[in-house]
Amino acid sequence: MAFAEIALGQIKALGQAAIPRNYEIWYAYATGYHPSLNQTINETLQRSGALAEADLEKIHRTYLSPARLTERIDSVGSHVKGEIEQVMAMIDAAAGSASSYTESLAGMSEKLVQSKDRDGLRAIVESLVQTTKEMEVSNKALEERLSASKQEINSLQEDLETVRTESLTDPLTQLANRKFFDTTLEEAIIEARANNEPLSLMLTDIDHFKNFNDSFGHLTGDQVLRLVALSLKQNVKGQDTAARYGGEEFAVILPNTVLRSAITVADHVRRAVMTKELMKRSTGEHLGRITISIGVATLHKSDTVQSLIERTDACLYAAKRHGRNRVMCETDPEVSASPTAQQVA
Repeated sequence: MAFAEIALGQIKALGQAAIPRNYEIWYAYATGYHPSLNQTINETLQRSGALAEADLEKIHRTYLSPARLTERIDSVGSHVKGEIEQVMAMIDAAAGSASSYTESLAGMSEKLVQSKDRDGLRAIVESLVQTTKEMEVSNKALEERLSASKQEINSLQEDLETVRTESLTDPLTQLANRKFFDTTLEEAIIEARANNEPLSLMLTDIDHFKNFNDSFGHLTGDQVLRLVALSLKQNVKGQDTAARYGGEEFAVILPNTVLRSAITVADHVRRAVMTKELMKRSTGEHLGRITISIGVATLHKSDTVQSLIERTDACLYAAKRHGRNRVMCETDPEVSASPTAQQVA
C-alpha cells in the first residue's frame, strides 16, 4: 500500500493520466527494483522538469513492456544486417579498386617495355606511385571500416547475450527461469547418460508460504522468495543450476552428483534458510523465520525428464507431509508410503 500511495502521489504531482501504464512505471519506481528505470526517470526530470507522454512510453517499453525483449532482438538483428550490408559494399568497392590497380600495373608494365626516353619513364613511374598511393588510401579506409564493424558487431553480440540472459532469468529472484530449467535438465540427462555419470535433482518448497503472504503482504512475500533464492545461490556451485520452478517452488539440477552428496547440499540450503530472521523493511517489525521442505532424487536408467521430476516431487511432498522443514529422498521409506502430491496439496 505504501508503494501504491507513492505511485499515485507521483501521478498526481506530475499531472499525468491515471492509467495502468503510468501506475506500473511509478510503482516500479517506488519499489526500487529497477535501478536503471529510476535513474532514467531522475535524469529526465532533472533535465526537463517533467515526463512527457513520449518519455513515459519509452520508459515503459524499455524497462517494463513484455514485448521489450523481442523488440530488442529485432533491433539488434536489423543492426547486424545493416552492418553486414555496409561491409559487403565496402568489400565490393575494394575489389573494384584492386581490379583497377591490377589493370593499371599491367598497362604501366607494357608502357615501360615500349618507353625509350627518360621523360617517358619518369612519367610512368610517377603515375605508378600515384596509383599505389590511391590504393593504399583505399586499403586503409577498408581496414578502418572493418575494424569499426568488428567493434560494432562485438557490441551487438553483447546486446544479444544480455537479451538472452534476461529471457532465461526470473526477474524477481535472478535465478534461472522455468524455461531455462526445462532445457538444462533435458541436456543434463543426455550428458549424464553419454558420460555414464550420476545426476541428481532437488525440488524445494517454502513452508506455509501462502499464510505468510496473506499475513504480511505480497511485497514481503517477494522478499522471502529472494531470501530463499540467495540461499540457493550461496550453496550451489560449479555446474549446478538453481532455478525458480514456479510460485514458491525452486529446483536445483546437480550434474555428476550422487544421491548422498545431493542430500548434503539440500540440507545445507535448508539450514541456511532457517537461520535467517526476517524483518519488514518499512516498519522494522520482526517477522520470525521461514523454513523450506526439499525432495531429492537421482537419475535412473529408465527415467525420462518427466519421471525424474515426478519422483523428486513425490519426495518433496513426503517431506511436507512428515512435518516440513526437512529433506527427504527417494530411498526414505516415508516416500513410498506417502500419498501423491495432488492428495497432499
